[in-house]
Amino acid sequence: MDQIYNFSAGPAVLPKEVLQQARDEMLDWHGSGMSVMEMSHRGKEFMAIAETIEQDLRELIGIPDHYKILFLQGGASSQFSMVPMNLLRGKQKADYINTGHWSTKAIEEASRYCIVNVAATSAAANFTYIPPQDAWQLSSDAAYVHYTSNETIGGVEFHWIPDVDPSSGIPLVVDMSSDILSRPLDITRYGLIYAGAQKNLGPAGLTLVIIRQDLLGKPLPGTPTLYDYQIHAKNDSMYNTPPTYAMYIMGLVLAWLKRQGGLTSMEQTNLTKANLLYDLLDSTDFYRCPVARPDRSRMNVPFTLEIPALEDEFLKQAQAIGLLQLKGHRSVGGMRASIYNAMPIEGVEKLVAFMKEFANRYA
Repeated sequence: MDQIYNFSAGPAVLPKEVLQQARDEMLDWHGSGMSVMEMSHRGKEFMAIAETIEQDLRELIGIPDHYKILFLQGGASSQFSMVPMNLLRGKQKADYINTGHWSTKAIEEASRYCIVNVAATSAAANFTYIPPQDAWQLSSDAAYVHYTSNETIGGVEFHWIPDVDPSSGIPLVVDMSSDILSRPLDITRYGLIYAGAQKNLGPAGLTLVIIRQDLLGKPLPGTPTLYDYQIHAKNDSMYNTPPTYAMYIMGLVLAWLKRQGGLTSMEQTNLTKANLLYDLLDSTDFYRCPVARPDRSRMNVPFTLEIPALEDEFLKQAQAIGLLQLKGHRSVGGMRASIYNAMPIEGVEKLVAFMKEFANRYA
């Protein structure tokens, strides 16, 4: 088989350099005689790893000192509960923007703890666009405003940051699981950012939370200890054993990103990859992308074939030449190419070439 390119939506492809370094350090990290998987999370070796991860993350994103960085377990889905548990702060309502599968999941879970005002939704159009902010019906008494910056399944992405009046005191919260670190980010616009690691950060099992310090310390009565952000913040994410090996891999990914030139450089690479694929989709009737052009994701590109009966053959031939995991999510069907940071341009070029050949053969 030719060179393998993995287009999985998550757990997703990791940089080859990262995997090679992890392989080389598997049995003996930096002469310690231990694998990172064997280290105490409170030992000097792992504490050095954790400190470097936080420093690199702050440098890459530009995270000010008045934000805490938490390394948690439970996946981004755990944050669907932790956000309202910690941020309602005596209020009864929260605003949510519904743009797809993961927004819907977040809304369902938040409804267990508060009144959810769905301030905008694109459900009537099968979540194929982002509702413009001038159509949002935000609440003046909301505890926070929540949105999902990139919907992994539907392939819609915010290319702008929602404007929440700072004088209102209402923090902006975002699930950034599938596009974090894909471009520069103005962290000061947010009260809280959370992201599962298995797209752009590292392997599954780690959840990143970045929270403004003034939002800590007022969880709902009865909130479990491990669901209280302040407990983790006070203990530098070491209240319980964090996902140590996943954190180590994330550290290697952050170092790799710095070698690539940081997030500004990464954004240009991601734009190049996305444009290659979208240009092809727009140049032929054989393929179709259902997402409105201004809201198309740079990370997850869904598309369908003009002849649905050819989908299995498309996947079979793609796999035969090393183009893997292109089947769309079971809830929407079709195809999906996930082209996160670690997907090289050569992988997208190979996919585009195959798609052209396939269309010419069967159109």
